[in-house]
Amino acid sequence: MTKTTTSADGSTIAYDVAGTGPALVLVDGAMCYRGFGPSQDLADALSDRFTVYRYDRRGRGESTIAKPAEVGTMEAVEQEVADLGAVIEAAGGHAHLLGLSSGAFLALEGARAGLPIDKIVAYEAPLILDDTHRPNDADLAQQVEALVEKGKRAAAIELFMRVVGMPLVAVKIMRLSPMFKKLTPVAHTLTYDLGMCVPFQQGRPLPNGYYKNVSVPVLSGAGSKSPTYMTNAQQAISKAVPDGRYVVLDGQDHMVKAEALAPVATEFLTA
Repeated sequence: MTKTTTSADGSTIAYDVAGTGPALVLVDGAMCYRGFGPSQDLADALSDRFTVYRYDRRGRGESTIAKPAEVGTMEAVEQEVADLGAVIEAAGGHAHLLGLSSGAFLALEGARAGLPIDKIVAYEAPLILDDTHRPNDADLAQQVEALVEKGKRAAAIELFMRVVGMPLVAVKIMRLSPMFKKLTPVAHTLTYDLGMCVPFQQGRPLPNGYYKNVSVPVLSGAGSKSPTYMTNAQQAISKAVPDGRYVVLDGQDHMVKAEALAPVATEFLTA
């Protein structure tokens, strides 16, 4: 059953709840929402130990955007943090977080902002913090925005997929699949993910002290099959937060399986 809460700017944020136990909010990555992506499998795997909250990030699924922020600004990040805060409030005023990809970075931004978080599991925040991967274009979010404004949503998704490493042939095949129809309606939300993450995809280390005020335990995870830049970034996050751990999930890559992540997350969150 879908429930809703209202964010600080008036946006409606849709969510659902399953299970019993401590509150755990799942934070999706780019273009994922309750109707598409890994959150349902994760909720199924975790709901025997936690009360799991799945929500549609703004502009996705049944959530709205009341006041669009300028692409790439702090306001845009603050809006998403406020949305997350509204869900945590609906969950009882405090919660664990499990974030995937850009959702992992958003979870950490929530901790930086002082949201009432208990613990965070952050899986593969998509940062490029060294020279093991070429930097992404600094204006990538604006490139996507321009395509969306011209009505070229499919092209915006293709651009994003190519940037994250999907081969051109695979992108063209994906465009013909039924799955693609679930992506085009949320193409405009890529500007939020990219605007938040691209400044940390320039091949430079995290700013000194960036996570010094994160007061909650953080488990930063990566897959053993993921590229070096990704595993390096997760190690850097685990070292940058005051109470951080790093874990590698054997046989996993960026598209982590619920059956691999759920036991590790459960052990960390219940310790």
